[in-house]
Amino acid sequence: MSKLDTLAVLVDEAARTARAIPQLTDSEKLSVHDAYEIQALAVERRYARGERLIGVKMGLTSRAKMQQVGVDEVIWGRLTDAMRLEEGGILSRSRYIHPRAEPEIAFLLKAPLVGEISAAEAVVAIEAVAPAMEIIDSRYRDFKFTLTDVIADNSSSSGFVLGPWARPDQDLSNLGILVEIDGRPVEIGSSAAILGHPLRSLVAASRLVSRAHGALEAGWIVLAGGATAARPLMVGQHVKTTIQNLGSVAFQVGE
Repeated sequence: MSKLDTLAVLVDEAARTARAIPQLTDSEKLSVHDAYEIQALAVERRYARGERLIGVKMGLTSRAKMQQVGVDEVIWGRLTDAMRLEEGGILSRSRYIHPRAEPEIAFLLKAPLVGEISAAEAVVAIEAVAPAMEIIDSRYRDFKFTLTDVIADNSSSSGFVLGPWARPDQDLSNLGILVEIDGRPVEIGSSAAILGHPLRSLVAASRLVSRAHGALEAGWIVLAGGATAARPLMVGQHVKTTIQNLGSVAFQVGE
């Protein structure tokens, strides 16, 4: 196997067995292109085990996070059907290393999006929007990584849960967001934290994913990016996100 194949196996096995590994960049020099190739190779192994690609997630969608990491572009990862948790369901804590949840807005596409597009073009391709939460879980020890490490690790994406789908023809620019754990507010934010407007994240997804995959496909789900800090998850917690005008989404953390 090539070096990138070997690293993809390492990352995939870490995710599959919920065992932390050292950062890849502790021993390897990786470009962003290399990192996305490792991500693709690792997820291909999951397809071989029966999983199916159903969308993408966007990451580093806050300006503060971009500045912290020293980049001026968002990153992305792949979503498979096996990553979806039923709304109101139980997340098994043992399947993850150090999982965290963050509130998101999800788009459901009714038409493909390809390459450089405008926000107006993005709007007409949206079937529906929904409140969502992404489960992120870095496979690296102590949740520490470089930019290329995180991209190789599917941009930390590990799972997601969707609330009810709502009509897309509404203003998403500044919706209030509340995250509660066991009924106690722990994060308050706005959809404006997602690149100033969640639609900009969808535009970026079309640009970036087209370089590697060809298009965002009709029927795909696109997670626009975290709107607040991610919260660590512990057994017994009830986690709920409410987004103004869109509704709520929740799950329970089990063993």
